[in-house]
Amino acid sequence: MPDLYPEQKKAIEELAPGKVLFGIMGTGKTRTALGYYVKYQSPKRLIVITTAKKRDDLDWIWEATLFRIAEEERLSLHGKITVDSWQNIAKYEGIKDAFFIFDEQKTVGRGKWSASFLKIAQHNEWILLTGTPGDNWLDYATLFIANGWYKNITEFRDKHVVYSYWGKFPKVERYLSEHRLNVLRNEILVEMPYVKHTKPFLNWLEVGYDQELFKMVYERRWNPYENKPIRDIAEMFRLMRKVVNSDPARVAMVRQIQQSHKKLIVFYNFDFELEALRNAFGMYEELENPNFQLAEWNGHKKEPIPRSDEWIYLVQYVAGAEGWNCIETDAMCFYSLTYSYKNFVQAMGRIDRLNTKFIDLFYYMLVSNSVIDRGIQRSLKSKEAFNERKFAREDGSLGLTADFF
Repeated sequence: MPDLYPEQKKAIEELAPGKVLFGIMGTGKTRTALGYYVKYQSPKRLIVITTAKKRDDLDWIWEATLFRIAEEERLSLHGKITVDSWQNIAKYEGIKDAFFIFDEQKTVGRGKWSASFLKIAQHNEWILLTGTPGDNWLDYATLFIANGWYKNITEFRDKHVVYSYWGKFPKVERYLSEHRLNVLRNEILVEMPYVKHTKPFLNWLEVGYDQELFKMVYERRWNPYENKPIRDIAEMFRLMRKVVNSDPARVAMVRQIQQSHKKLIVFYNFDFELEALRNAFGMYEELENPNFQLAEWNGHKKEPIPRSDEWIYLVQYVAGAEGWNCIETDAMCFYSLTYSYKNFVQAMGRIDRLNTKFIDLFYYMLVSNSVIDRGIQRSLKSKEAFNERKFAREDGSLGLTADFF
């Protein structure tokens, strides 16, 4: 077994089947989980369900070789390891008496992945690794069910969730018996301590936006791109974000940041943002600086991080907030803000790794003085996910009435 930090050894002793090992990115959760398997679960068959990128990059296989765990049983000192993606989790529903490591929290909701996870949990021992276990109590429901504390999601909702039925879909209004939920959460969570050698510097940079166009959207409820009235709150928020995030001031600010940080990761949300960044830096790559490279990780392209001395790596939040890391740069820019605090933290963790050579890490969040950006900013600073309807009801400046929901 490779040498482990004292914090990793402590976490191994606290782990048990059905528990969740959580900690910020770069704390060594992978190695800790494998250490737990070797000490307490070997020689059971080991099945790791992770992101497609981690599977394809062989991250788990490389770490497993340090523990003398191999994909072929005859070459392994323990059980053989199988690594697959969450997209293929249904293939393992019939497996029994194996040990599963679920990498990243993908059990939220009532989707196919959650259903497969519960079937697997009935006949196998397992642990889950994550940087952010959940944004709300419903995110923990599947984990609580898998531990046998509730029969199904219906029982969990009946006991703990009060819904509001305004609008087309029910929304969570409040939770009941939160003391019990806190007890259950504390029962399954095992913290992965991290003595950080890095120091993050968070820089909130104000950028401009078209105030008249914005007023047209949120005061007059008018869609300036299609020249027609706004239908509902979802369209209004989408348009507010388009107005502020498409302003040329954002690209100009990224250019300034890139002058100080020659290797820069840029996170964004929408395709129209990607196009603006492509147009700005694709031309720079072709005409102004032959040493500069532009690469992307999103639903369209999955390119590796450039190996040149100067580059920008464009990453879409949903596609690339987890499952990869980079120790070649000390800087990251958030071209637009994400609603999810979980994605925000995961994104920052891409460069905050145990093996990075950098001590000071620089994060640049671009934010306008619009009500939508300031609202998202407040949520992220409060370590909460941004909720459009909650924000709309609480922010009097929007002037929304019940019939608009």
